[in-house]
Amino acid sequence: MPAQHLSVVVTRRLPEVVEARMKELFDVELSVADEKLSRDALIAAMQRADVLVPTVTDVIDQGMLSAAGDRLKLIANYGAGVDHIDVQTARQRGILVSNTPGVVTEDTADMTMALLLAVTRRIPEGLALMQSGQWKGWSPTALLGGRVGGRRLGILGMGRIGQAVARRAQAFGMQIHYHNRRRLHADIEKGLNATWWESLDQMVSRMDVISINCPHTPSTFHLMNARRLKLMKPTAVIVNTSRGEVIDENALTRMLRAGEIAGAGLDVFERGHEINPRLHELPNVVLLPHMGSATVEGRAEMGEKVIINIKTFADGHRPPDLVVPAML
Repeated sequence: MPAQHLSVVVTRRLPEVVEARMKELFDVELSVADEKLSRDALIAAMQRADVLVPTVTDVIDQGMLSAAGDRLKLIANYGAGVDHIDVQTARQRGILVSNTPGVVTEDTADMTMALLLAVTRRIPEGLALMQSGQWKGWSPTALLGGRVGGRRLGILGMGRIGQAVARRAQAFGMQIHYHNRRRLHADIEKGLNATWWESLDQMVSRMDVISINCPHTPSTFHLMNARRLKLMKPTAVIVNTSRGEVIDENALTRMLRAGEIAGAGLDVFERGHEINPRLHELPNVVLLPHMGSATVEGRAEMGEKVIINIKTFADGHRPPDLVVPAML
C-alpha cells in the first residue's frame, strides 16, 4: 500500500517536527488532547488504522487485539520497550510490531548517573533547603553525603544502557560489576573493567549501588523482590531508570522507611504514575516523572525511527526495527 494512503493513528502528541513529517508522508490522525486513551478509545483507534503509533502508556492486550478487526497491520511503537504490547498475540493475528531501540541509550544512562549522584550526595535535600530560604550558612557536618569514587556499582542488565552507565561510572572512579543473563564478550568486559557475577544474590549483597537497567519481562518481574532487597547492605542505594515492575515497590518502601536501605533514585514505578504515597515522605528518596529519555534530541530521533519503520512497511519491506516474540 502506498505510504500516502496508509491510515496512521498516533495516540499521543509527538514533537512538532515528527508530526509535521508524518503529515507529509501519511494519512495521519494526530492526538490533540495528548491524554492517555481509554481502553475503548484505543480499540476504536486500532479498528480504523492501518498503522497504530502507541506509546508506553498504551497497554495493548490480547482482548484488545482480538477486537481490533482485520485492518490493523502494524503497531509502530514510539519507544524501545514493548512490554505494554502483547507481541505474541499481535503476530499470531498478522500484526507486525516495531519499536525504536538504541535511541534513548545515552540519555537514560545520563539520567541514571544523575539519580545516583542526587541520592548519594543528597542534592534534593540541599535544593529544598535553599529554595525554602532556611539555609543559615556552611557547616562542617551539614548534609553529609557519600563519595562516589571507589564505590561498587552493580548493574542489573548489561545491554546498551547498562554498558553506557558503566562507561560513565568508570569515569567517576567507580568499580563496575554486573549481572546479565549472558556474560559479555571478554573484550567488552575488559574495556569496561567490569566483573560479571553469575549469582545475582551474591552481587546484590556486596554492592554499594544497584542500577536497574534490564527490561520488564515475565522473568524480571519483581526480580528485586523483598528477599533480594534484604540482601542489600544498609548503606547501599538503588537506582531504577528501566521499568518499575522489576522492583517490588512496596517492599522497597518498607525497607527505606526502616533504614534497611540507605536510599533510592526512581524514574519509573511499578504502577505507572500511581506511586506509593509513602515514598513521597522519605528524604532519602529521589523521585522523577519518567524523564530518562526526555531530551529534545532523543524524542525527535524516536520519531524518525517510527517514520522509517512505517515507510519501510508501506514499501512492502520488513520494518528495520521489527520486534520478534522470541526476542522478548
